[in-house]
Amino acid sequence: MSVTEAGAVEHDAVACRAEIVRLHVLIEGLLTGAGGDSAGFALAHAPDFTLVEPGGGTLSRPEVLAMVDGARGVLPGLRIGIEDVRVVASASEFVVASYREVQVRPDGGGDVRAATVVFERDASAVHGLRWRHLHETWVERS
Repeated sequence: MSVTEAGAVEHDAVACRAEIVRLHVLIEGLLTGAGGDSAGFALAHAPDFTLVEPGGGTLSRPEVLAMVDGARGVLPGLRIGIEDVRVVASASEFVVASYREVQVRPDGGGDVRAATVVFERDASAVHGLRWRHLHETWVERS
């Protein structure tokens, strides 16, 4: 791997982590009612964004936006953590990354999801990445 390629991989890793964390901070704010920007959430996603939910259902961008908007403020005290962000593949038009999302409720319960995201490169997007596809899978809490 050349120095240039290594630099590009490192840049992608930093950008992916920053974007994944940024969006989940926004989601946490929306779900807890502590803040969050619905317009910013919508703008982060490509027009043809799709989400494969942990249970296997597939949602379109409008369905995801409606779901998040309908869940505003329903989980006060929720905390979302992001772990193990890794770039899986990258090319001139996209970056694929994986990560773990850990959700913890005030009662100590919560969920863990393994996720793989496909980002479109878009210079006008925050961190140069726009969410194109997300696939989440339930993981046993350890």
